[in-house]
Amino acid sequence: MALASRAIGYTRTAIALHWVVALGIFGAFSLGLYMHELPLSPTKLKLYSYHKWAGVTIFLLMLARLAWRATHPAPPLPGHMPRWQRLAAHSIHHLLYLLILAIPLTGWLMSSAKGFQTVWFGVLPLPDLLDKNKELGETLAEVHEALNFGMAALVIAHVGAAVKHHLVDRDDVLARMLPFLNRAAQ
Repeated sequence: MALASRAIGYTRTAIALHWVVALGIFGAFSLGLYMHELPLSPTKLKLYSYHKWAGVTIFLLMLARLAWRATHPAPPLPGHMPRWQRLAAHSIHHLLYLLILAIPLTGWLMSSAKGFQTVWFGVLPLPDLLDKNKELGETLAEVHEALNFGMAALVIAHVGAAVKHHLVDRDDVLARMLPFLNRAAQ
């Protein structure tokens, strides 16, 4: 009977892609913050390679997530949500999706402009998207950084809203991505 009363949630695939991408973003962002100010060394160059690998992987996983989402729509938001909250939720999700694609692209463009080819996992060289141009590379570095901090702000808003739904509204919004929180099953 608990299953019959349970709200429609995301598929297991959508949940897995959400959390794998989220962990990848957290790791790549943390690594980016750490490595940014390191002095030039073999360790710094290795960390930059890892960061690029993570970025390409996140980009590809996000493409898979978008393909999955195109054929498996998100469950509806709770009926009690005011219109402005629905608009905010949809806007933040769309902006997050856009940034999850734009940030790796700006990193790839920056690497190309700075003359550092991206080689995925050290074995698959990706083509440079731009000719070497130091000034453009520096501009793209600033854009890449700004987009990352913008995404960090959106992630904080996204997590804050999910926690608010769970603790204050006491609805199933967070439980749809963390099924073990499903109140109906408790």
